[in-house]
Order: sequence, then structure tokens, then C-alpha cells
Amino acid sequence: MKTYKRITIQERERISHLFALGNTLQCIASDVGRSASTIGREIRRNLSKGEYLALSAHQKAERRQRYSHAPKQKIDQNQKLKLTIYTKLRLRWSPQQISVWLKTVYGMSISHETIYKYIYVQAKGELRKELISYLRQRKPRRKSRKLEHDKRGTIPDMISIHERPEAVEDRTVPGHWEGDLMIGRDHQSSIGTLVERSTRYLLIVKLKNRDSKFVCKEFSKIMRQLPKSLAQSMTYDRGKEMTEHKKFTMDTKMKVYFCDPHSPWQRGTNENTNGLIRDFFPKGTDFDKISRKQLLWVQEALNERPRKTLGYDTPKNKMNKLIKENLLLR
Repeated sequence: MKTYKRITIQERERISHLFALGNTLQCIASDVGRSASTIGREIRRNLSKGEYLALSAHQKAERRQRYSHAPKQKIDQNQKLKLTIYTKLRLRWSPQQISVWLKTVYGMSISHETIYKYIYVQAKGELRKELISYLRQRKPRRKSRKLEHDKRGTIPDMISIHERPEAVEDRTVPGHWEGDLMIGRDHQSSIGTLVERSTRYLLIVKLKNRDSKFVCKEFSKIMRQLPKSLAQSMTYDRGKEMTEHKKFTMDTKMKVYFCDPHSPWQRGTNENTNGLIRDFFPKGTDFDKISRKQLLWVQEALNERPRKTLGYDTPKNKMNKLIKENLLLR
């Protein structure tokens, strides 16, 4: 019995080259040593805007192979779980929020990636479209995390976010911050954004460049102005601007916890705040032309805005209360 041999990346590169030159399916099949029907099916499956790209086609084939042999998901096996996830998605809960809620309330270990995979792979037709419409980004496709690589390099001696104390996660203790850079026009300028997790209080840092020593120095300078109890830790992504994190910790006594690659939801407070800042400074803004005074005005505007998550109190009011409490305890 003849067994089917999967198309290799080398064959796909040859198909891509010959197809781009305008060769017929028969010619391509003869050159590659495959049947014309196999070549036709391969091109139809992976054609994008009239182009057949070898690497993209190979990645898609690998994804199909993985999913075709995947066991039935636990979501499909549990009707009550499936309906609960549908309900939360309709309420515009994110898969991350649903995952944490299921673990907290029911002790069920369902990762957000499992929920995303169910939406984008298991769900079909109109149901798939409906579930995607409940997601914040509403992207018709989702990139496989396994196919992505962290191009930003490795930062030495990182402390993983998974070592972060539970008190940081549930926001019961103030003084734990999330940080990031917002990049300006043509990646030539930037500002730093620091957000306190429990109060949502924002600090915007003017930066001349993204050199790690300079960024950590500026972050340290602003953090040292706070009471020690309100400057306990920082959660950051894997940007190289935080390579000098050990020096930052020495200067501020604040531990720096690093997120997993490609996991912006692990510092969701900062991500959401950056979205609010973009209302004032859209993508393409040259931050070198934005003065400290302008940055301070935006910082104050957001800190004085009532937030639903704070019971319509403001970040500024929340932070001021904590500072007063700190002074009374001295």
C-alpha cells in the first residue's frame, strides 16, 4: 500500500518559485515529482492575495497537522463548561479573565490558550464568527504562539512573573507597578509609562533614548520619590531597555518581574493605560517634540479621571490616600 509523503519545505520553495514564474500545475507537478492534483490542492489551500509563499504554506500545514491529531478538548467534553465560557464571552470577558475566574471559583484549570484555540480552531462557521466578535481585537485569525520567536534577546538574571507573590496578583497590597515603553514615529523616540496596579496611578517618564542604563536611571529617579511602601516591585515585558534591572533594583529596592514572551495580558493594567494615552498621542507621534509639560498634563488628566474599576474614584485620590496613610504610620 502506497503511503502519502508530506510535502517538504524544499518542495514548497520550488513550488513557490515555479508558480511565481507562471508555470502550469502540470509543469510544476512534473518538476517537483508530485501529481497535478496534489500541487493544485497545495496552492489553493495556501494562496494569499494571488501569491503562494513557501514559509507561510509550511507553517499552515504544520498547524493543520497538529490540530488534526489533537485529542478532543475538555471544553467540548463538558457542556456546562462550554455554556459558561460562551456566557462570559458574551459579557465581553477576555479568555484570560475567564481562565482566572474558572480557577478561582471552580478550581478548574483551563488556560486562556485553550479557550483561544477552541474559538479559532474547534468552533466552526457562524459560531466561530460570533465568538470572535466578542473578543476585544476581533481578529479573524490568531497567530500560533509556538511559531513565534522572541526577537528581543535574553535579559540576564531575569526573575519570572511566576515567582511574583500572590499579593501582587490580587492587588491587595499597593506599591506594585507595571512598566513599558511607548514608541514614537519611525521607532526613533519613546516615553516610559509606569502604572501602580491597585490604584491605576500613572507616571509618564520623558526619555531622550532607549539605552538601558538611561531608562533604568530615569525610572529609578521617579520611583525614589515615592514612599518605600508604595515602591515595592515592577512587572515588565522583555524589552532590552530593562537589561540593567539589577542596577534598578539596587537603586530602588524594587524587584523586577519579567512577563512570559508575547504575553501583554500579564501586565494588562499598563497595556490598558497605554491605550488611554494613545487618545492623546496617536501612533506616529514624535515624542521628542512633546515637552515634559505636555506629558505631565496628560498624566494628570488620566489620574484625575474617575474609573469604574475603582468605584468611580480617581487614581490620584486613591494614591493620595495611600501617601497620607504612609505618613501617619511613620
